[in-house]
Amino acid sequence: MKKIVVTPTTDTKEQIISVAERLFAERGFAGTTLRNVVSEARVNLAAVHYHFGSKEDLFRAVVARFARPVVEQELALLEQLQAGNEVPSVEAILTALLKPCLEILAQDKDTLLVRAQFMGRCRTEPEPIKSIATDEFAVSSEAFLDVLQRALPEQSRSQLHWKLDLVIAALIRVQTEAGQPFALLQMTDPEHIQNATEQLVKFLSPGMRS
Repeated sequence: MKKIVVTPTTDTKEQIISVAERLFAERGFAGTTLRNVVSEARVNLAAVHYHFGSKEDLFRAVVARFARPVVEQELALLEQLQAGNEVPSVEAILTALLKPCLEILAQDKDTLLVRAQFMGRCRTEPEPIKSIATDEFAVSSEAFLDVLQRALPEQSRSQLHWKLDLVIAALIRVQTEAGQPFALLQMTDPEHIQNATEQLVKFLSPGMRS
């Protein structure tokens, strides 16, 4: 009898990414094996190799699934801010940076905590794994540094770079604490996301200016 070869589907790919995201969030990159992913996703190892090739490429796919919509929305908001002749305010720039991430994170309440935990893990992974997440947001980061340089011309690029890094660290803290007692982000409806964004901007903008 002729052997039937089943080509892995897009659904299988998404299933693998979702399981990998949770395992990477819980155990980190080093603590997660492809066999762990295969077992919990209930697929065979061939499917993982077919779609991703390696554990590092799988990690990259998990980051990209979240990062690319965020970057696209951030750049769209930046473009709107720079459409006029006036230099955008620091508050407007930070809002364009922070709000898309919170909005997209909150689109699926079932995955919010896992995804937030995963993004926090990305910041603490050793190199070269940490750079995978950094690279996905690189275009956005450079664009925000450019416009911040216009808004704060007295500050050097290096100053703005480490300050922007602290802004991202605060954002990730808000994400990873979402839903916990005393957390800034308690609920994921538009009103609460708007309030969380405003509170973050109010707190962070003086630091950017100092």
